[in-house]
Amino acid sequence: MNWFNYYGLAIMAVIMIPNIIYAVKHKESFENTYKNKGLTIGEQIGRYACFVLMIFNIPYTYFNFWFDYALIVYLSVNGAMCLAYLIFWAVCRNRNDKLKALSLSILPTCIFLFSGVMLAYIPLIVFAVLFGICHITISVRSI
Repeated sequence: MNWFNYYGLAIMAVIMIPNIIYAVKHKESFENTYKNKGLTIGEQIGRYACFVLMIFNIPYTYFNFWFDYALIVYLSVNGAMCLAYLIFWAVCRNRNDKLKALSLSILPTCIFLFSGVMLAYIPLIVFAVLFGICHITISVRSI
């Protein structure tokens, strides 16, 4: 993989499509009831950094796949997590409970973190941890 990660772009598309559809249909639902400026800023920094780093590999900050058949593992595990994410979106779309909050915040965090580990991509790992801590906290406390 060079500087552009086509697989990461596909993963991001799978994650974003249900979010975009939901946002268009339920504009009022994306307002968090839990207000914490620090967590919100951390979540947004982590989110957008993960989006960018999933698609673009910054030279000298990632070390690529570090074992044989890592690409197969990367695609299989991320594919399974993306499928689980879509299933949870379908099952929980009309709910507003802890299952929805946890599943739709933990799965993207795991996707970002797993991708960072598989590519030995240090910035992606760091921002995935930041995103996970902030996003999961906000999601759970907004219920």
